[in-house]
Amino acid sequence: MPSLTLRLYLDPKGRLGPGKIELLEQIAATGSISAAARAMEMSYKRAWDLVEEMKEMFGKPLVAAKTGGKHGGGAELTPVGEDVIRQFRDMERAVNEAAAPHIRALQAEAETR
Repeated sequence: MPSLTLRLYLDPKGRLGPGKIELLEQIAATGSISAAARAMEMSYKRAWDLVEEMKEMFGKPLVAAKTGGKHGGGAELTPVGEDVIRQFRDMERAVNEAAAPHIRALQAEAETR
């Protein structure tokens, strides 16, 4: 099944794509950068570096340390982090909807060969 992948280049600050968005979503779901990294089969260092890269990209933290609790701390998304996910997913839906007829036409063309 054909699909599109959205990647937003925020030159010169960097790029935002599905991997970074998934990392943010995993952090939100697990409450931990290390658990998110494990879920995505990446090293903690790589996950931390991506979180720091997004902080530089947006000029504000997208993830904040969470203190206390039975198991110590953890991490949670800031309002900026939540907004970045929402904006990216909204943009992704809009792009897929706009591209759907073109994808179907290309797919039909490929099937006739």
